[in-house]
Amino acid sequence: QVQLVESGGGLVQAGGSLRLSCARSGSILSIDAMGWYRQAPGKQRELVAIITSGGSTNYADSVKGRFTISRDIAKNTVYLEMNSLEPEDTAVYYCCAVRQLRPPEWGQGTQVTVSS
Repeated sequence: QVQLVESGGGLVQAGGSLRLSCARSGSILSIDAMGWYRQAPGKQRELVAIITSGGSTNYADSVKGRFTISRDIAKNTVYLEMNSLEPEDTAVYYCCAVRQLRPPEWGQGTQVTVSS
């Protein structure tokens, strides 16, 4: 069974940086899009950033200019570089892989905590 494994979360002060990684146990060439979502306590899960099979990217307005999504196809890994972190970025971050006509794949999540 294919798995997504996130890593790189942690505790950081406001203004700091973190890089999240999402490694898929299978190839990401077959994936139509991979994205990062986050869920803060008491809030709905929201899309943070997405990268398509063609390499196009899109970001939530709240993270534009601060976060960058990228991928390494050879490593079957997607990254989320997060800079200028704010306390409002505190959440569990989830990786998601989407293929047409199939249920989405989800990772187990990684906690990001930004202290003020």
